[in-house]
Amino acid sequence: MGSGFMSLLKDKVCIITGGCGSVGLASAHLFLQHGAKVLLVDLDGARLAAARDELGGAGVEVFAGDVSEAATVQTYVDAAASRWGKIDVLFSNAGNAGSICELDDYDEDAFDRTYRIHVKGAFLACKYGPRQMRNGSSIIITSSMAGTRGGAGAGQNIAYVTAKHAQTGVVRAAARALAPRGIRVNSLNPGPIANGFQQEIEDRIGALSGTDITAQINGEIPLGRHADPSEVANVALYLASDMSSFVTGHIHAVDGGLAS
Repeated sequence: MGSGFMSLLKDKVCIITGGCGSVGLASAHLFLQHGAKVLLVDLDGARLAAARDELGGAGVEVFAGDVSEAATVQTYVDAAASRWGKIDVLFSNAGNAGSICELDDYDEDAFDRTYRIHVKGAFLACKYGPRQMRNGSSIIITSSMAGTRGGAGAGQNIAYVTAKHAQTGVVRAAARALAPRGIRVNSLNPGPIANGFQQEIEDRIGALSGTDITAQINGEIPLGRHADPSEVANVALYLASDMSSFVTGHIHAVDGGLAS
């Protein structure tokens, strides 16, 4: 870092769920560069170990568990607080792609699972996180452009689109509930990201529709391309830091103008 580098998260304790995905890892790298301590949460212990090795340093811990289970959320929150003290940032970023098929074939268990991960996971973060968070801290919930407009392939991925819309309700209600403590709750809504998660979704929808969904989406995005994960992480940094000290209950699109 150069002498002019500003550490926006110096000594702040941060939790990132979905920590092994591209946005989670990019955010972890950036948060650490800005002086944070980071607990990564994800399902896969082996991927978490690899992520910890990649990130390196004493400021990283990992926790394996399902974010849709209350016991998991309580335990990862307590683990971070026990390791470093009160939490400053809880980035609820975990998610899954959902099942992709036509509406009348959509499996009910797959719908329930997707809804639990995205919506209940965000709710549990807002319920249990603040018990170990400082006043004036930040909760960030990763939603999606699909939570504001649906978009290409929405009809084949109803669980994901529904869950992303529901997360907006969690954000707005929790922002009101936690405002007396100055805890900010905001939604981070990326458009399509250039990563394996997004490409798998687009490939599966494209196979159903017989179209090149990736090219179609890029044609609809005013900036003409998918986002790099680091571009989403930059907005997460803003929401995590004191730069957003008077911002709460809002949707923050990182979509190249797609929803405009």
